[in-house]
Amino acid sequence: MSAQHVNGQIPHILYSCYSRKSSEGEQFISEHIFGYTISGSSETYLGNKAYTFNEGDFRFIRKNQLTRYTKFPPPGGEYRAISIKMDQDTLRSLSEEFNLHMDGPFQGENALHLAPHKLLRHYIDSLTPYLNTTGELSIALTNQKVREAVMLLLETNPSLKNVLFDFSEPGKIDLEAYMNEHYKFNVHLDRFAYLTGRSLATFKRDFEKIFHTTPSRWLQQRRLKEAYYLLKEKGRRTSDVYLEVGFEDLSHFSYAFKKTFGVTPSAVSAIG
Repeated sequence: MSAQHVNGQIPHILYSCYSRKSSEGEQFISEHIFGYTISGSSETYLGNKAYTFNEGDFRFIRKNQLTRYTKFPPPGGEYRAISIKMDQDTLRSLSEEFNLHMDGPFQGENALHLAPHKLLRHYIDSLTPYLNTTGELSIALTNQKVREAVMLLLETNPSLKNVLFDFSEPGKIDLEAYMNEHYKFNVHLDRFAYLTGRSLATFKRDFEKIFHTTPSRWLQQRRLKEAYYLLKEKGRRTSDVYLEVGFEDLSHFSYAFKKTFGVTPSAVSAIG
């Protein structure tokens, strides 16, 4: 298993190690994630809700979520964590092999703090000998460790059966509510379409019926309005705001902001 100081990754298992605070861009969680924080802490943002995971915490995050992470090393130390991605092929295989099926809708949140359990602790301990080596586990062994993680989660948290073995695609949901909650996430339109249960063409058509403009124009204007509020009313810095509201590039953000409001972001921040 790779253990590089900046995200050494092998299939399905990720060991993260940061010596400085790290705020990553938006990510799409395509598979369920089981994780453990070895040291430090992190904030995971899903929609408008933030979840904090501290040293020693076990976590479970559902698939098909847009998220943003901030990772905080402890004073004088490193942020270290292990994440296990539970891919659909493995879950389908276990479902068939052990006749495991959901028996109702999952009632939990999109991110969960899992209660400490000696089985989960022993599982994490079984991974640690590999974290500081330069070699990599074989694909077969890695897949076996993922299968083991799934079975341990079912043993310690039986209710997760209804999310782990739910193989349905996202259903069509309230587009207006979803976009107003997730507009800050800088992802492609086809991702928004998928998560709202639509084809890209249907997403664009439904969007224009609701908002009376194109998705791209609406997203830019909605992000700029939020940026203006944060700069003027909250006194935030331009260098922090542009990423938070969903822009990738500071110069593009500044250009679009001045074109819309007639002043630069720094000017608004100065009078806020």
